[in-house]
Amino acid sequence: MELEVRHLRVLCAIADTGSLHKAARQLGLAQPSLSTQLRRIEHALGAPLFVRARTGCRPTPLGLAVLSRARPLVAEFAAIVTETRAAAARAAGGFQLRIGATASRAIPGWLRLLRARVPRIEPTLQMNVSANFLLGMVAAGRLDIAFVHEVEGSPLRIPPGLSLRVLVEREPQFVTLAADHPAAARRQVPLSDLAGDRWMVDSTVDGEWDALCRALRAAGLESEMLHGDYLTAYSLAATGEVVTVSQPTAHPRPDLAIRPLEGDPIGVRLLLAARTEAELDDVYQELAESYWTVARDAPAYREWLERARVPLVPLDRAAEPPLGRRRPGCPAQASARPAAPSTHR
Repeated sequence: MELEVRHLRVLCAIADTGSLHKAARQLGLAQPSLSTQLRRIEHALGAPLFVRARTGCRPTPLGLAVLSRARPLVAEFAAIVTETRAAAARAAGGFQLRIGATASRAIPGWLRLLRARVPRIEPTLQMNVSANFLLGMVAAGRLDIAFVHEVEGSPLRIPPGLSLRVLVEREPQFVTLAADHPAAARRQVPLSDLAGDRWMVDSTVDGEWDALCRALRAAGLESEMLHGDYLTAYSLAATGEVVTVSQPTAHPRPDLAIRPLEGDPIGVRLLLAARTEAELDDVYQELAESYWTVARDAPAYREWLERARVPLVPLDRAAEPPLGRRRPGCPAQASARPAAPSTHR
């Protein structure tokens, strides 16, 4: 067996995530297929590259040596592909903008505004639950822009050289529960009202499981926690089986209630990342406009913003929205200032 770039990519993904399961998900492979590939690679090199344990996978000394050579090769190959595609797009009279994002209702409007502003642009979209993975893709030249969520208390691993811009300094995370749940009658839900409920969260979202655990512990609760993707969580929440964390911009449904948690114990920072400030300038205003549009359209979030006295950003794209004063815990208005990679809210 001869090693190829795709094999090196596999090794980097396993090392970056520390898990065969997470690496398989990032690469779009089934875990058994990824395990088979790793065994073949190790057989070809004649020694184990990773130590498997209950807590995940970590590189052996030989694995570290291989990774030190593999990473520059993977990055260089990605740069070749990027430059070639860009040259081809320019020759065809247009250009491609490769966007990566964690989930957000602002994304469809953002893409629509970008296309309307520059008809020759063709945004492509890669979704991933892992913000750290998407930031790594930008740093490696495999994406141009990443719109990601940084969960409070779990700082992201910001690769050196990336430029960041804060869209919202602290977005509160709400709870989604069945429309007929007793707590749905409240405007704000204390965690104590959910003491008898099971929670379902996606543990592959960077920092989200830990954030909910911290909030529950602080409230003196030991609730049962289930792992599941959010499509499943919403379906089960509608039947009263679970409650789940949700973004405040989540679209309301007749069978679900979306409510703020009392005291806003869970928050995220919304970030835009690119390799240069100019790339951020090209897309930031459209993202801000789209985000605040969906914020207006989400009844529970709009009410929360009005109660917190956070001025909604005007739709005039030509005007830079003022930062203004805000109370602790409230979202900042969309800021054009780059965030320091080492600073966490």
